[in-house]
Amino acid sequence: MSNKKTARKKVAWGITGSGDRILDTVDVMKEMKKKYEEVVDIRVYISKAGEQVAKYYKLFPELDSEFDKMWVEINANAPFLAGQIQMGQFEFMLIAPTTSNSVAKISLRIADTMITNAAVMSQKVMLPLYIMPSDFKEGTVITRLPNGKDLELMIRREDVEHVQKLAAMKGVSMLEKPSDIASVFEKHFGS
Repeated sequence: MSNKKTARKKVAWGITGSGDRILDTVDVMKEMKKKYEEVVDIRVYISKAGEQVAKYYKLFPELDSEFDKMWVEINANAPFLAGQIQMGQFEFMLIAPTTSNSVAKISLRIADTMITNAAVMSQKVMLPLYIMPSDFKEGTVITRLPNGKDLELMIRREDVEHVQKLAAMKGVSMLEKPSDIASVFEKHFGS
């Protein structure tokens, strides 16, 4: 009888420069880490803009203490997340929250950041890609600022068109809110 530990499956979690729902997203990801810690290794990849937002919301200490592996973008290929995706090292890629800029780039196949490069590569190798865009549907939304105040934002048709374009692509699933992330983990790892 072997006491060998089974290797945990890896998930790539990308964070872009959206502050909208970032606090709730981090909370959900901490819950997923706790619930699936025996079977899942959540790797955190933060874009350059995401780094600024994480610092603005004072999330870096929390992310660093809660998640074992965390990298910040140096350029589109450093760290080489796209290469790890090519090598089949992940069960899926989750980008949450995702700026309208990153959504537009992915929908137009512009792979000039670590996150957009990895997202486009995930589509090429048919790795499931889950995206939670900050601009999910047209209209107004209320977001929470780092100082606790609310800010009303107008989501434009042009941004939503990129969300819809991505949603129509094979292997891409759009998530509307942070609580939707739990169903992704349940789908891949059970409840």
